[in-house]
Formats: sequence, structure tokens, C-alpha cells
Amino acid sequence: MNIRLEAFRVAEVVARFVERARAFFYDAALCGRRCPRCGSSVAMTGEGKAKCTLRGHRLDPTVAFQPCPSCGGPAKLRVRRYQCQSCDEPITSRFLFDGLIFDAAYFRRKMAEHRQRDRERRERVRQVLAMSRSDPVPAQAVDLTGIPGLIDALNSLSANADSWSTYESRTAFDLARYQSHIQAHIRAIAVNFDQIPPLSEDERLDRVWRFIALIFLAHAGLVRLEQDNGLITIHEAHPEGQDVPGDFEAADGVEGLAG
Repeated sequence: MNIRLEAFRVAEVVARFVERARAFFYDAALCGRRCPRCGSSVAMTGEGKAKCTLRGHRLDPTVAFQPCPSCGGPAKLRVRRYQCQSCDEPITSRFLFDGLIFDAAYFRRKMAEHRQRDRERRERVRQVLAMSRSDPVPAQAVDLTGIPGLIDALNSLSANADSWSTYESRTAFDLARYQSHIQAHIRAIAVNFDQIPPLSEDERLDRVWRFIALIFLAHAGLVRLEQDNGLITIHEAHPEGQDVPGDFEAADGVEGLAG
């Protein structure tokens, strides 16, 4: 047996029963009641709220239909309860099923008063803070001689700045120089890429620059490359075999090679 499922089913049955009981309660409470303004039948729209079925006049059924049991005076709503307007005796409404009633106008007024008091409090705090502010302090020039030994301490921080780090200059990549260097080592017989000697002391960087220059030369049709298992072979390009006609400067928007 699924206890949770059965519990939900019982709750649904109880909720439907409560709604039917509420409807029956309201029908019994308004049985024979008529709208004071147009004389039509009245239907409940909520706890302590009703309207006529003909013109939709809204009314409080307790105020409209239930007089004071002590003196017969009319009822009035006071915050969250009903009270006789004549003798101030409390009146227990016969038109409330299981809900609570409250005076909407009263709560609107109280909320407006609360917001007004809050605004006044913030304004008083703002004025108090404005009066408690001190006069502006004028900015003065820094006097390094006012503290003994400060200048010497600052000078000692930057005295050996040159020895902290050494700037290593790096030669910029000269594409034209590397292209000329590669073309000078191309022969009629194919040349291995690693057979072209480096131009820079940094072998790794020099290899990258030689490869970039070689790609530009191949793209321009000045050399022909073959690759086999990671081995790059450079062949001399013949004029009749070039795929890029015309001047080298027109090859894919690449500027012409110098040298």
C-alpha cells in the first residue's frame, strides 16, 4: 500500500468536500436575501464579499443583512471584526465560512501612514548626517623632508634597479633576409630543409622563421615542397611549372620579397 499516494487522494477528496460545503453554506446564508439596491438575488464572491446577479452591485453581506443582536443597529467593519454602529457591541458574522475579514480601507490608510513616517525618518537622518559632516580638509603638498631618513630610504629602493633584471633584446624577424638565405642554398638537386644553415643563435626560433619564409616562397611559386614522414624536401621551381602567374606581389595579397 502506497501511504503517500493514498494520503494525497484523501486530501483531494477533503478539498472537494470543503468546496462543496462552502458553496452550500453560502447558498444557505444568502437564501431569500436580495440586493438592497436593485432587489435581485445575491451570490458570494469571497469571504465577506458578495454581489448581485443582475447589475453586479458589490456589497458586504454582514453589513447589509445582519443587524446587531443586542440593539438591532447596523454593523460596521472595524479592522478585522464587525461592530455595531449604535452600541459598539461585537457582531459575529454569519456569512464567513472559514476565512478572515479585514477592512481594506483601514489597511491602505495605515500603510500610507507607515510610508509617510518612513520618509520623514529618512529625511531626519539625512539632515542629521549633513549637519555632522566636518569641513573639507584642504590638500597639502607632500613634504618628504618632514620624516627623517625618508628620502634616503626611497633612494635605496631604486639605487640598484639595473641589477634586478636584464633586458634581452630580440632581433625582429626579417622575412626578406630569410627568403634570400633559403634561395641562396637551393640547387638543382633537392635540398633537405634541415640542410639549410641557421641565421640566428636561437636554433628553435631560427627554425620557425626559416619555415615561415619557406612557406611564403612556396606560395609564391619560387620553390616546390615535398613532405615525406615529416621530412621536408625543397626543390627548385622552374618558370614553366609555376602555378602563380605574373608578378610575385600579386600572389594572394602578399607583398613582394626583397633580395
